[in-house]
Amino acid sequence: MPDSDLKTLIQAELPQLLAEDPAVRDFILRTVSHYYADKQETESRFDRVLNELEGVLDELEQNRAEEAGKWEEYRIESQNFRADQARKWEENTRQINAILAELKRADRRYNSAIGAIGSRWGLYSEESFRSGLRAILEESFQVEVININDFDEEGEVFGRPDQVEIDIIVQNGSVIACEIKSSVSKADMYSFDRKVAFYQKRHRRPVNRKMVISPMPDQRALAVAEALGIEVYSYPESVESLEPTPP
Repeated sequence: MPDSDLKTLIQAELPQLLAEDPAVRDFILRTVSHYYADKQETESRFDRVLNELEGVLDELEQNRAEEAGKWEEYRIESQNFRADQARKWEENTRQINAILAELKRADRRYNSAIGAIGSRWGLYSEESFRSGLRAILEESFQVEVININDFDEEGEVFGRPDQVEIDIIVQNGSVIACEIKSSVSKADMYSFDRKVAFYQKRHRRPVNRKMVISPMPDQRALAVAEALGIEVYSYPESVESLEPTPP
């Protein structure tokens, strides 16, 4: 019988033989047992696989716990670091603010000192120039220079009773009222004009010229001076003559 016919016959008859004949079934099982694992061996292999899977899961869980612990440690360290940086920033801010406050105080003291020095310098300069001008005019040009210092009881000049000081230059019967200041403002011009009016009223003597000598007159003051008929001299070469201006 050919091999193909034998295989066909076995495939057709074998299932029934296995079901009906225990001897054939046992024979077949013994014959193929070394090719396939039995139930016990299969279960043993399954248990080993489960044990290995459990081992892997345990290792993964352990690693996860370790990573969680590391993350928590990193979070705490980061939180402490931020808190420490915030404290340092706050401390640095306080120190910087303290330094700025001290610099502002020093700046105010410096400005006050400079202002006081500038004020004294201006007063000293005015007095020095006034003294020098008086000496030149009186000794070289036979001009009389008078420093008037009267008390204004009615407050005509400053709006309240106060001393009124003005320099008067007398030459050949002409009277020149002169104001020497390191700087002149718009208000100073109005004040000088009231001084002149106060002098004329108090001493009953007309003033022929009103003159302001200053290195730093305010531009707004110049317009007031022009309107009030006050001559302003800012540079030495501007003063050409003390002769009265023609009417």
